[in-house]
Parts: sequence; structure tokens; C-alpha cells
Amino acid sequence: METQSLHRGRLIDHIQLVVRDLAATRRFYDAVFEVLGLPLGGEGDTWFWVDELFISTADSEAAAGRLTGRHHLAFQAQDRAMVDAFHKAGCAAGGEDNGAPGERPYHPGYYAAFLLDPDGNNIEAVFHGEAERSAKSVEITFEG
Repeated sequence: METQSLHRGRLIDHIQLVVRDLAATRRFYDAVFEVLGLPLGGEGDTWFWVDELFISTADSEAAAGRLTGRHHLAFQAQDRAMVDAFHKAGCAAGGEDNGAPGERPYHPGYYAAFLLDPDGNNIEAVFHGEAERSAKSVEITFEG
């Protein structure tokens, strides 16, 4: 299933991670994205994507035969319970604990959890505390 509706208006348009084991990576990200409420955007034999994140094998056309290095990615959570669920689901799907859910000193209300994905990327879910947003996101719908 291909998603024809995207949400834009944030800093990053998209990021690509090139991984060693697509199946293991897919299990991990399917689990954490399910609890974060992020649907699969598309998939092929050597890749898949969700929102701004594109993940592929080194032999996919977009990867040029090279793995990416270690990255830190932080995903937005709607509340503390979603951060907790992210950590639990990620650990159950092959992620390694890299910081249990809890408050962090970055700013008041910063509640986050950290996991290492199958390639050692530091993956975070963060809830910044109660705040008012002007909009959830900017939605772009493609014709065709």
C-alpha cells in the first residue's frame, strides 16, 4: 500500500538509513512505529519508508553500496505513555535499551526513552510536555 498523503512543515524532508539486515530492521521499526501511530508509507524488496524515514539495504539503488554510520533519530510522542510503549515494543522487537523512559534535564517536561536499533542507531521517542501546537502538521496530498 502506498501512502499518497504526506505531512510536511518540519526541518527534515527525509533521512535515509542504509542497513545490514532489512528484515531485522523492519521488525524493529514496525514495532516502534505501530505504537507511535506512524503507518508504513511504502516498501520494496530492498527498502521501506515511513513518513520522513527511508530505510534500505546497501544494494538498493539509492544506497550506492554503502552502509550509513551511526545516527541519532528522535521521534515525537504524543504523551509519556507513548514513550513507555515505544521502549517496551522496541525492546521486544530486537532493540537494545539505551536509556529507560524518564525525565531528562534538557528542559522541564522532557520525557524520553532511547533504544539502539539492529544497526546501532540511537533511536529516541520524546514527549516535550504539555504544549499547544498551531497545527499537528502540514498535510500535502498528491493527485494521481
